[in-house]
Amino acid sequence: MMTQAPETPQALYRALPSMDSLLAEPSFVVLQQSYGKVAVKEALDSQLKAARSLIGSERRLPTWCGELAQLHGCLVDQLSKDYSHSLIPVWNLTGTILHTNLGRAQQSEAAIRAVTSVMRYPTPLEFELAAGERGHRDNAISALIQRLTGAEACCVVNNNAAAVLLMLSAVAAGKEVIVSRGELVEIGGAFRIPDIMRQAGCTLVEVGSTNRTHLKDYEQAITENTAAIMKVHTSNYHISGFTASVDEARLGQLCRDRGVALISDLGSGSLTDLRRFGLKQEPTPQAMLADGVDLVSFSGDKLLGGPQSGLIVGKQALINKLQSHPLKRALRCDKLILAALEATLIHYLNPETLDRELPIMAKFARSQAELRQIGERLQRALAPLFAPSYGIELVECQTQVGSGSQPDTFLPSIALCFNAQEGGSLTLLEQHFKQAQRPVIGRMAQDQLRLDLRGIDDEAELLAELSTLGVQL
Repeated sequence: MMTQAPETPQALYRALPSMDSLLAEPSFVVLQQSYGKVAVKEALDSQLKAARSLIGSERRLPTWCGELAQLHGCLVDQLSKDYSHSLIPVWNLTGTILHTNLGRAQQSEAAIRAVTSVMRYPTPLEFELAAGERGHRDNAISALIQRLTGAEACCVVNNNAAAVLLMLSAVAAGKEVIVSRGELVEIGGAFRIPDIMRQAGCTLVEVGSTNRTHLKDYEQAITENTAAIMKVHTSNYHISGFTASVDEARLGQLCRDRGVALISDLGSGSLTDLRRFGLKQEPTPQAMLADGVDLVSFSGDKLLGGPQSGLIVGKQALINKLQSHPLKRALRCDKLILAALEATLIHYLNPETLDRELPIMAKFARSQAELRQIGERLQRALAPLFAPSYGIELVECQTQVGSGSQPDTFLPSIALCFNAQEGGSLTLLEQHFKQAQRPVIGRMAQDQLRLDLRGIDDEAELLAELSTLGVQL
């Protein structure tokens, strides 16, 4: 009996379908209608190149040559991945409400509607409808800030780091700025106050010590070349013990007496009293302005609960200098950010509904009893779906604010905890959760995968998501 000789590489290459024949296949025509001919052709070319490489190395055809449905499946997977969005919704159940890696503050429904509207239609971004002439894009925000804080004016940029850079560049370029050694902070991404001073063209003058700075330290450091004293809120760490610092009211008086500006990097920034949630009271822009600070900068996407932005509030004359500085154009916000920020600030006009309408406040406001009730309902529904590989229990835990805000203050919370049993693997379960249609992001702690329920958005949606994941195990 004669054995069939193996096909030659040349014969195998000839057996590959041509690009034109594949593009004419009905199933691939449908793909072209969805993704475009160029994208489908590129995906097919990639598959054909891989097939030629396989022939060269193993002298065989890929399995899809006998079944084009398999090739179609490969293309669907590839094209779906190429066209997928990276910024997808996830469940932030990490125990950090303002999670920098997960986008910080969630926006209110009013902010979402406002952004959608300005995306869909032209908008008077820099046009005064009443006067029929060109206006300034910060005017609406400035008017709201004046009502909320008493500031004379406001300048809006794309984050608080930009706000600090612009303040220093416009007020103190080529001159000295005095800062306490205890306030030379570093925030995420190795952003340090001394570095930003150099970028702004200022000369940093350090006074006091790490733990103690007195009014006389500032007084003795002021020279004819001093442009400003700068206060920096140490929001992402805390020094306790043998400490001393100078409050804004005393510094404000000193600066007025000596003819220099007093500016403040407030960092997270809050327009409301957070003590009602069991958190510490943050220094507010309105309090700092009342104490005599000339310019205050703070974030829009942290404790304010809005989009990523930086707000500088204060004296009209100094704000005018910021608005006319060349850096302002490079750092300004677009209409989407301004629309979301305006909608967020409008919530603060009605304190009675603020804790309900603004997502960050709604999360702060949840009681421990409410979270336990949610946890008990989820536990009852999910336990049978994850058994016997995983057990589920409720554990009391603590939620942190996050993003450098109140690092030593926590809110009590309840975590839905998954324990590995009978061959279950928490590592695999965590990966399984992250591959969900809406990925579920928790945290590993004490040999458990914990989902902090203070971060929940919608109980029914989370139950449906976790139920699906349980069935898939």
